[in-house]
Amino acid sequence: MTSNAVSVKELSKKFGKFVAVDKVSFDIPEGEILGLLGPNGAGKTTTIRMLCGLLKPDSGSANVLGYDVAKNPEEIKKRIGYMSQKFSLYNDLRVAENLDFYAAIYGISQASERKKRVDELLEIAGIKDFRRELTKNLSGAWRQRVALSCAIIHDPKMLFLDEATAGVDPLARRSFWDLIYQLAGRGISVLATTHYMDEADYCNIIAMMYQGKIVALAGPDEIKEQQPGVLIHIETDKPVEAQEFLTEDNTVINSSVQGVQLHVTVPDEQAIPNLRARLDQAGFAVHALEVIQPSLEDAFTAIVQREREES
Repeated sequence: MTSNAVSVKELSKKFGKFVAVDKVSFDIPEGEILGLLGPNGAGKTTTIRMLCGLLKPDSGSANVLGYDVAKNPEEIKKRIGYMSQKFSLYNDLRVAENLDFYAAIYGISQASERKKRVDELLEIAGIKDFRRELTKNLSGAWRQRVALSCAIIHDPKMLFLDEATAGVDPLARRSFWDLIYQLAGRGISVLATTHYMDEADYCNIIAMMYQGKIVALAGPDEIKEQQPGVLIHIETDKPVEAQEFLTEDNTVINSSVQGVQLHVTVPDEQAIPNLRARLDQAGFAVHALEVIQPSLEDAFTAIVQREREES
């Protein structure tokens, strides 16, 4: 039976009167990837800082690799890997020197063992050709791979990624996630916070956060399938104005503007002809209208709208 690398029960944290994390609960089985999704200010970073032993919870409990985050934060710090958008690399050191430095920081004292581990990580991360390159000369995507290698140089069984792909182009983000998959295949469990909804499909489990609470917890496909009604993709010259017009329509469950497109959820396909007729009568030029499968962004938008209505 698979055990959990992380178990979180009713975890909460306040800053003054502000509730940053509100009774959050989830598990991460060994070797699986949990994506903690949500907008900035949702409570993702506060959650990850508590799990890394950097912040003490106000209530609730959490165990990481068998250690209580409140009672044994130092034991947790030694056994996890952590990488954020601001992970520090030393620009005046070469790539291999950065890895060797972090290996020493994490307690790998023997030079021969450090070299073995550095060579292994250079190979896994696909950066062995850059081992003698000064870090400051690398592109953002390659620096990201070096930073990840430094974070796992001590072979941790749990890896925390806090907005680690922020500011990196989409192709580099996809390549980075391919590397995370390799690590998970080696038995490393991963918690990744992100506000990029497209990254969530890489995760085994999704925990969507909003205003400090987890508002959805399931696999990516399950979250999409749980959404009520039928989702319609509409192309029109004025998507923002069309959305505002449709907010007055009681047959519309929810709607969102995504770029130049409008996504509208209605109870069933029988509502589609009347919806198009109302848009035509209101003077909106509809260039395309089709039923589509919801994305995680659509699901998150619908969940947040329901939360707002219920609060």
